[in-house]
Amino acid sequence: MILSNEELKNIYFGAYEFEETEGGYLQAFQYNKDQIEYFKGALDFWYERCTATTAKTFEFETKAREISFDYKFIWKGSEDSFELMIDGQLTNIVYVKDIAEEGRLSWKLPEGKKNVVVYLPADATILVRKFESDAEVRRAAKNEKVLWLGDSITQGYGPLRSGCIYVSVANRLLNYDIINQGIGGYIYDKNSLMKMAGYQPDKIIVALGTNQYGDGNAVQAVEEYYERLIGIYGNEIPILCISPLWRGDHPEEMQILMAFCDKVKEIAGRYKNVSVIDGRELVPHLPEYFLDNLHPNQLGCEVYGRNLVEKIRKIGW
Repeated sequence: MILSNEELKNIYFGAYEFEETEGGYLQAFQYNKDQIEYFKGALDFWYERCTATTAKTFEFETKAREISFDYKFIWKGSEDSFELMIDGQLTNIVYVKDIAEEGRLSWKLPEGKKNVVVYLPADATILVRKFESDAEVRRAAKNEKVLWLGDSITQGYGPLRSGCIYVSVANRLLNYDIINQGIGGYIYDKNSLMKMAGYQPDKIIVALGTNQYGDGNAVQAVEEYYERLIGIYGNEIPILCISPLWRGDHPEEMQILMAFCDKVKEIAGRYKNVSVIDGRELVPHLPEYFLDNLHPNQLGCEVYGRNLVEKIRKIGW
């Protein structure tokens, strides 16, 4: 059976809305059109990344023995991967560097009923069509709807594996129905916060700040960001602030970074509906856990995601 694009949307997670493009491909967006237009006018670096397929997945239950689909790249940042997970175990990795710009992926599956997740590349934008399965696929059940806001670490640069970004690691344990609005290079910028018609998350996670800790207007930007965020979503929805992680690429600026992290925590903590987690406690302060002393690598993201889940459960968020 080949799923129509409407049927494919039912098992395609991580999108706010979809569009059908030339050739019958399906493109998923995590931002609305007004937000995308804002990024287009603000900075090319952000605009290129605001439609990446980061943390987007196909998730379903099936008895199928084989699945396949067409893909087409329309933008690439770094080359990470497509990944296949069966019953919580990653079983196949297809690296972007090893495949053509356009083609078809096919995977054999084991016998019996199983839960399947297909991770799409985190730091690229791909189109998909003609998802085919030799048995029925049933949409995966999810927990709360969570809007995840962040920078390149949240988008997924660092591990160079789509299934290993910290958001995906955490979500394997939390099973949220997420929209990941992480963008490489992003900052506390209130202008991108807009009401998304028809979408009301149950919770919001904010993981920003590492790209602006030395800016003179950074504190004001954080204050304005939370004012706008709560102005849009109200003061009852639970919000989680993750302050910036440790970074070792500019050791001479460490005191400035630490002071800014404390300020982010203080500002976010002013609001009754905002819980705060100190990002410095989530990844060891050692180069072995980072790609470049800034972005956590595969090991760092695994530790980050698992530690984040432990903190979330500890505070009852």
